[in-house]
Amino acid sequence: MKVLVTGGAGFIGSHVVDRLVNDGYNVRIIDDLSNGKLDNIQRHLSSGKVDFVKGNIRDASLVRKTVDNVDVVVHLAALTSVPFSIENPDLTFDVNLLGTLNLIRSSVKENVGRFVFISSCAVCGEPEFLPVKEEHRTDPISPYAESKLLAERYCLGFNGRQLLRSVVLRFFNVYGPRQGMNDYSGVITRFIDSSRQRLPLIIYGDGSQTRDFVNVNDIVEAVLASMNSSKAEGEVFNIGSGKPTSINELAKTVLELVGVDLKICYEKSRAGDIQDSYADISKAKKFLGYEPKVSLRDGLQALLEEKTVAT
Repeated sequence: MKVLVTGGAGFIGSHVVDRLVNDGYNVRIIDDLSNGKLDNIQRHLSSGKVDFVKGNIRDASLVRKTVDNVDVVVHLAALTSVPFSIENPDLTFDVNLLGTLNLIRSSVKENVGRFVFISSCAVCGEPEFLPVKEEHRTDPISPYAESKLLAERYCLGFNGRQLLRSVVLRFFNVYGPRQGMNDYSGVITRFIDSSRQRLPLIIYGDGSQTRDFVNVNDIVEAVLASMNSSKAEGEVFNIGSGKPTSINELAKTVLELVGVDLKICYEKSRAGDIQDSYADISKAKKFLGYEPKVSLRDGLQALLEEKTVAT
């Protein structure tokens, strides 16, 4: 079976590629390397086990060639930063929505067997109830979230018309090895970087806000299950840990694991940030056999050990 992974050189994508290669799949990657790194997949390139195409999913002709003879598409390529999307809404929609449409159209023409679309819990906006279920109303509060929701609807619409068998996975807050550090990095990466530099940890808001942090290794299990389960077609699944963690609690855990006592500074909440969110994962458990195994503390410890080796 040949699998195309868009954004396969990125943080999450490269972990998916690792698993696919290890399980004997024929893997192709398309990535423009704006966020991904060849280092993440270099061993697969060197062994000849992965076919790599450098390119952007907005390039319709390139996408058509890349999808040729593919059985499954795992679509991870996206601009994922909420702050970036607020500053650059046009580019965000161009990549996240039009790029997805390019992939869908090409997948239909090339008779792709399954299309796994990676979405986000952000499509729900500020939750009306917790934990968040898949049927929660959608009320995006950022261009990023809006672009993901519209792309979801395209995927499900094509599935409903029996043109492309599609699955939507709504990821919650993914963390783990290879997660990059930049101006828009997730809170875990920022906290670890600051603690290593002995700098104050900055929290936007009062720190009482909660998130559902899920390890990338658990995410990979969900992706593989969604590729192969006949029950997954046309469905939306929450993929998280199913447990809420406050940002204050996260900061204290990072400081404890690093072994430093640093000041925590609080700044104004950022536009597009929600107060509380964590997933109801009962549907993914039932249909996909999904069962997250990595605790936040263990996952953070592994991430810290990786970054220690890297430095």
